[in-house]
Amino acid sequence: MPTIFLEKEGETKKIEASTLKDVYKKLEINPTIVIATRNNELIIESTILKSTDEIKIIPVISGG
Repeated sequence: MPTIFLEKEGETKKIEASTLKDVYKKLEINPTIVIATRNNELIIESTILKSTDEIKIIPVISGG
């Protein structure tokens, strides 16, 4: 299972998921308000995950 770090909550979780989209569904995360990295590289929802991956989910902050 990939390791998922949720930056906003400061939590690390192990989630059974084959793609980043699966992670978003299981954690009820809106993909339009976050970005994700795998091993410090930006990834998209269709990215296939490996059990050794370290995924970081970071909220997008906008201002004006």
